Amino acid sequence: MQESSVLLSLTAVFLIALVSPGPDVALVVRTSIHQGRRSGLLSALGLACGILLHGILVLTGVSLLLSRSPLLFSLIQISGAVFLAWLGVGALRSRFSPAAEQAGQFTRALEPSALGPWLRGFATNLLNPKALVFFLALLSSLIPAHMSVSGKVAAATILFGVGLLWFSLLSIGLTHRSLQVRLMRLVPTIDLLCGVVFILVAAAILVRVALALGVWQ
Repeated sequence: MQESSVLLSLTAVFLIALVSPGPDVALVVRTSIHQGRRSGLLSALGLACGILLHGILVLTGVSLLLSRSPLLFSLIQISGAVFLAWLGVGALRSRFSPAAEQAGQFTRALEPSALGPWLRGFATNLLNPKALVFFLALLSSLIPAHMSVSGKVAAATILFGVGLLWFSLLSIGLTHRSLQVRLMRLVPTIDLLCGVVFILVAAAILVRVALALGVWQ
């Protein structure tokens, strides 16, 4: 019974955190409006897989070990910031490309590549060091150390399921036929906002790393 209340609290807190705007939401928005529902759902699955891996790493103690290694954690943060900045630059290039000026047309900036929708979603969540810190704080505060193995498996399953459900619903909503007509006129603005979100998060991560390493001291 006690574990059930813990899992319910985890579900509620995590759902609130998911709804908050961030790189994950921005990625699903861009992928869905540029590449359609199938790609949007694949990116949602990739994000959910990244969430699941974060949950497993925290519940098994691996993430705690990573966070306690300053050099390794700094390298992870820098890698994540570079990846998010790359996504941001891509979004801004899409916004200011000649095709973006054509009202009512998608820019198709996210063409299929080696870094497909699923992998892009997986990497966006997994390489975001803010996600690592978030899951460490969330699971450390809500999941007791003596929780049963079945309880921890249920917690990881909840993280994956809730993440997949939210991002999938977001993609489905964005690709609804009645909404797409309106979104087509807003594509340049959406690209701009998503690009700004990616780059601001990347900049915040790099500033934090610089402060931690004493670069500006």
